[in-house]
This record gives sequence, C-alpha cells and structure tokens, in this order.
Amino acid sequence: MEANVSEMQINGVTYVPKGSSQIQYDGEIKIVVLQRGWVIVGKFERDDSECKMHGASVIRNWGTTKGLGEIAGSGPTKDTKLDPTNGLVEFDYLTVVATIACNQTAWKKYV
Repeated sequence: MEANVSEMQINGVTYVPKGSSQIQYDGEIKIVVLQRGWVIVGKFERDDSECKMHGASVIRNWGTTKGLGEIAGSGPTKDTKLDPTNGLVEFDYLTVVATIACNQTAWKKYV
C-alpha cells in the first residue's frame, strides 16, 4: 500500500516533504519593479534585505492604457503577458525600485 502525504501538521506547525514544490506562501500579492526593467508579480516576502516572490511571474507586457496601477487594481488585461517562473524569485531589497499592492482577489488565480 502506498500513501502520498502532501503535508502534515504537528503541534500547529505544517510540514511538507523535503523538495516539495507544493510549498505555499500566503503573503500579499504585489507587483515589484526591480532595477534594469524587471517587473514581477507574486506573493512578496521580505526578511531584512532578502526578498522572495512566491508563485511569481515576470510581467513582460503590461497590456494597459493606464500603467501598472491598472493591472494592480483589476488584474491582468487580455493583452498582459505573464511569463511564469519556477515559482520563486529571490532578490536583494536594494534592487527594488517600487512595490505596488495588488487586488488580491483579481490576482489570486495568476499567482
């Protein structure tokens, strides 16, 4: 008999199998503008100067008429081009130009 366990909770702490790509992070979805023109959307995590974007995609083409604020508020348009990453992007906070809070409901299915 084979048992597949995706996660286990012990004393209120959730554990997942080592190497699992199913690790979920429940941070706030943000658009982050980085140096050299990189624009990324995902669940933003910051620990001092170490930053991570979980469930991240690079926004290659905004597809907007009103800038990034348009898609931050209402989600991607039909012309927005998202390039999924491996799910995690890491960078130093010193490379951040700006962060834009997103409408969590509008972006949830993309992140």
